[in-house]
Amino acid sequence: MGISDFNGENTAVQDTPFGYTMSVIGGKWKMIILYLLAAEQPVRFNEMQRQIGAITYKVLSAQLKELEADGLVMRKEFPQIPPKVEYSLTPKAQSLLPVLEQLCEWGEKNR
Repeated sequence: MGISDFNGENTAVQDTPFGYTMSVIGGKWKMIILYLLAAEQPVRFNEMQRQIGAITYKVLSAQLKELEADGLVMRKEFPQIPPKVEYSLTPKAQSLLPVLEQLCEWGEKNR
């Protein structure tokens, strides 16, 4: 089902597959987090925060929890001191990688 399937229909955007997708990956940080995890995984929390740069601990933690709740990110906690937590992509998120690749290609062509 694509954009043309809703041509002329009076459907709220949030009720479409596009609306669902944007609710899962939309926002300022989620695509960046998915991009980093696609490039190298697993990634520890502090390393991810360092690579992103301008994100606070609280915001990164909240975004990761949302991605985990939506089934895109897997969190693995190791029982040690200091605590160690690693994040990786789930198979559901892996299915998004072709879309991320297309976005990268578009950025390269239209830079």
